[in-house]
Amino acid sequence: MPFDETRPGTAKRAVLHRMVMPDHLCPFGLKSKDLLERKGYEVEDHHLTTRAEVDAFMEKHGVKTTPQTFIGGERIGGYSDLRAHFGDPLPDEDDTTYRPVIAIFAVSALMALAVGWAMGDLAADPIRTLERFVAVAMCFLGVQKLQDVESFSTMFLNYDLLARRWVRYGYIYPWVETGAGVLMLAGALTWLSAPAALVIGTIGAVSVFKAVYVDRRELKCACVGGGSNVPLGFVSLTENLMMMAMAIWMPLRMWMGL
Repeated sequence: MPFDETRPGTAKRAVLHRMVMPDHLCPFGLKSKDLLERKGYEVEDHHLTTRAEVDAFMEKHGVKTTPQTFIGGERIGGYSDLRAHFGDPLPDEDDTTYRPVIAIFAVSALMALAVGWAMGDLAADPIRTLERFVAVAMCFLGVQKLQDVESFSTMFLNYDLLARRWVRYGYIYPWVETGAGVLMLAGALTWLSAPAALVIGTIGAVSVFKAVYVDRRELKCACVGGGSNVPLGFVSLTENLMMMAMAIWMPLRMWMGL
C-alpha cells in the first residue's frame, strides 16, 4: 500500500536527495534535513556520493540543482522551495532591510553596558555608557565599510555631496569614522577625533537630508557597506547626527571637567 501521510497516526515522512561527497558536503542539503526534522518529518536521507550519481539524479528528475525534497511523492524542490512550502520563504536579495543596522546598534549597546558593568561606572556615570555606545557603533559601522572600501565608495557617490566633488573622500571616510570611534572609546586625542567626527557627520547629515527629504530619492545606504540593502533615510541620518552630537559633547565634557 502506498504511503499516505494524511492517515491518522501516520508519521510525516519526506525523501531527501543531497550531495555528500568526500570533498563537498552540501550545506543546503543539511539545512533541508534540519528543517524537515524540525517540522516533525521522518527523513529518508539519500546521499549522492559521486558526480556521476548527481548527474544521473538530475537527468532522471529533470532538475538542475540538488538537494531535492519529495513529500508524499511530490517534488518540493531545493532548500528555498522547501522554506516556501512551509510558509517561510527566504527574503529576496533585493528587499530592503534594517536588520544589519539593528544588529550593530543592539550589539554596540550591549557592549557599552558590559564595559560599564566591568568598569563599575554603569550606574554612577550613565553618560559615559552612552558615549561608549556611540563610539563602539562608529567602530562597527566603520569596519563594515572597510571590508570592501571600493564597493562602499561606489554606493557612497550616489548621495554624498563631498564625495561627488572629491571622489577620494569615499575611500578616506571609513578610516576616519573607525579611527574617530577608537579614539573616542579610549578618551584620547579628543582634539583630533572630535573635529574629524564633526566634519564627516555634518557632511553626511546634510547629504542624507538633501537626498531623502529634499530630492525625494529612494536610495540604499552605504552606512553598513557597499553591498547592503539598508534604505537611505532616518537611520542613516541618525548615524550622522550621533557622530555630530558625540563630537560636540566630548570636548564640552573635558572643558566642564566631567
